[in-house]
Amino acid sequence: MANLNIVQAIARTLNEEMARDDKVVVLGEDVGKRGGVFLATEGLQQKYGPDRVIDTPLSEAAIIGAAVGMAAHGLRPVAEIQFADYVFPGFDQLVSQAAKLRYRSGAQFSAPMVVRMPSGGGVKGGHHHSQSPEAHFVHTAGLKVVNISTPYDLVGLLKTAIRDNDPVVFMEPKRLYRSVKGEVPDEEYTIPLGKAATRREGSDLTVIYYGTVAPEVLQAGDEMEKAGLSPEIIDLRSLMPWDKEAVLESVSKTGRVMIVADAPRHASFASEVAATIAEEILDELEAPPARVTGFDTPYPYAQDKLYLPSVTRILNAAKKLLDY
Repeated sequence: MANLNIVQAIARTLNEEMARDDKVVVLGEDVGKRGGVFLATEGLQQKYGPDRVIDTPLSEAAIIGAAVGMAAHGLRPVAEIQFADYVFPGFDQLVSQAAKLRYRSGAQFSAPMVVRMPSGGGVKGGHHHSQSPEAHFVHTAGLKVVNISTPYDLVGLLKTAIRDNDPVVFMEPKRLYRSVKGEVPDEEYTIPLGKAATRREGSDLTVIYYGTVAPEVLQAGDEMEKAGLSPEIIDLRSLMPWDKEAVLESVSKTGRVMIVADAPRHASFASEVAATIAEEILDELEAPPARVTGFDTPYPYAQDKLYLPSVTRILNAAKKLLDY
């Protein structure tokens, strides 16, 4: 069993999938000779050649548009967007073309493609290198959306995404790229889309999260346990589809819930989860659902740490839930 960080897990998974299926190709800015800005594709071009690991022009519209064409003609492209913030020049290709290809063609065509993008803040990147735009993609019918927080989940879900017959937006928390390590089995495995992971079982309240905020949520869980509380902590991992059944079962048990994410609060995915809980199991709640999120501002540079949900903010939300 290997002990990998997330970048190493990406490189390993892409290598294994390219070796398994010669229809898998990688494309993006600097992904070839340099191995990507985060070195997640390092060595792949040397092994598989420039026809399968393609250095593209600096154009997200071209990257995603080319991936759509490749996918429609039988390849399985994995397109890398250097930062999630850069996806918007290619947004139309993704939401108007890739997401709708199966529907508009009457299932004659599909777009089996993955768009990988490092997302989230906490790296002093300012407002053009720190955004969490997952709500845009979850809102788009025809796209599947993943947002991982561990190397183990990266491997299992990236394999599933590459093998899926529809487009998958695969979001990776760049703040955790090298700061989080974990055991990854040597044998092959996959994780189905739409299945959450219970990181800690408990009975007093449910904490739901995904992506970048994992370290703060897990540390807050430790602090709650030290104070005599029993939090149940759920990592969604997959946002579309998402594991509504696991969430509702947990919240029905605990009666209290908070959703933690670093995206802006207004119209966020955290809001969708909270609304679903209130709509379906309102009578089983002991307190209104709480959201601990980023703020409804452009992502700041100087106040980078203040923007992200902190352990203190999570613990304050837990106290409010328990005192309600």
